[in-house]
Amino acid sequence: MQQINASIDIDRRLYAQDIAGSRAHAGMLVRQGILTAADGRAILDGLARIEKEIAEGRFTFKTALEDIHMNVEARLGELIGETAGRLHTARSRNDQVATDFRLWLREAIDGLSRGLTSLIAALIDRAEEHAGTIMPGYTHLQVAQPVTFGHHLLAYVEMLARDRGRLADCRRRLDECPLGAGALAGTSFPIDRQMTAGALGFARPMANSMDAVSARDFALEFLAAGAILATNLSRFAEELVLWTSEGFRFLRLSDAFTTGSSIMPQKRNPDAAELVRGKAGQAIGALVQLLVVMKGLPLTYGKDMQEDKEPVFLAADNLALTIGAMTGMVADLTVDADAMRQACERGYITATDLADALVRKLGLPFREAHRITGSLVKLAERKACGLGELPLAAMRSIEPRIGPEIRRALSVEAALEGRSSFGGTAPGNVRRAVAAARERFL
Repeated sequence: MQQINASIDIDRRLYAQDIAGSRAHAGMLVRQGILTAADGRAILDGLARIEKEIAEGRFTFKTALEDIHMNVEARLGELIGETAGRLHTARSRNDQVATDFRLWLREAIDGLSRGLTSLIAALIDRAEEHAGTIMPGYTHLQVAQPVTFGHHLLAYVEMLARDRGRLADCRRRLDECPLGAGALAGTSFPIDRQMTAGALGFARPMANSMDAVSARDFALEFLAAGAILATNLSRFAEELVLWTSEGFRFLRLSDAFTTGSSIMPQKRNPDAAELVRGKAGQAIGALVQLLVVMKGLPLTYGKDMQEDKEPVFLAADNLALTIGAMTGMVADLTVDADAMRQACERGYITATDLADALVRKLGLPFREAHRITGSLVKLAERKACGLGELPLAAMRSIEPRIGPEIRRALSVEAALEGRSSFGGTAPGNVRRAVAAARERFL
């Protein structure tokens, strides 16, 4: 029973938040005349000693005391005697742990948001550097249309900015204080919940005592946002794995973010990127884990809810780690612009631009232009050459009205410059988008 009941190995991480909550609660009890000033001073002095002991590694955590709350309270009793027991007036471990958890998660979100800002800044810097670096864009992992590497990186800037926004939304909703809700029904003591909420930096106290102690949707929302963030990071990590492989050779990562093989001396394995990719599974699993814990629980508190913190702690730790690793890789990577440009010679990458030129120059319906271009691609395949290598006479055998000006649309550079619609990949667009991203996100 002691083994299954105890949570101190997990929730000891909440010690700073637990002590902060107790300080706020003690101060409120003194101001409301529920505790004497002398008792309040003794409690605050004892809490300060405990916080120092824990921070310096001199505190003995006891499994028999179950959790961080009882460990702190028991030590407080050793230090100041029976006065320690007065601290728990007008509160319960139910509202105490809910408060601690919200305080911890609020700080974790702030740290992740700062990390995302650093990653976004690194991506914007590299996008500016490579606003005109030509590479193939893909659909279905097949060469599709030419883009710039800067444009590709800015796609992740947008994705990660939305991730940061989801975390900010979660933080705003969790910024309510459960302290003072008691076990579930409030308290008969004349407490001031506005005071404790303000002392802890919350926007407001929670409005319903039953909701205050039983709600864990703030943790679920964090895990949902974290799972999406981890998935977005994993997609970028997968591209780094592909782009650094022999099949692409678009990028190179230094020894700082790769490892060698235990048997093959020539290998440089993109382990950091692979681990970012792999840790997405943990983030997704953490969300499912807590959803399953909560799905059948009636109001208010059940001991099942003790299982809420471990997946959140693990997800937050791994997200911070993967954001940091990805930021390092973005700064570290070396771009092989020649390999990227050469890859654009494969896959008839400007076929769409030829179809567009047929529409513009000849006034054809796009579907007819699409059909003609498809025939030209088949002709190039038979001749084992690129579209741009087809002689003009051969192109005219498919569509007699094709002239040199239409044929020039097959240039990769012309195709890029033509993609000047808002949000498009034209290098000038990318440079303007970089400036806009700095304004929007940094």
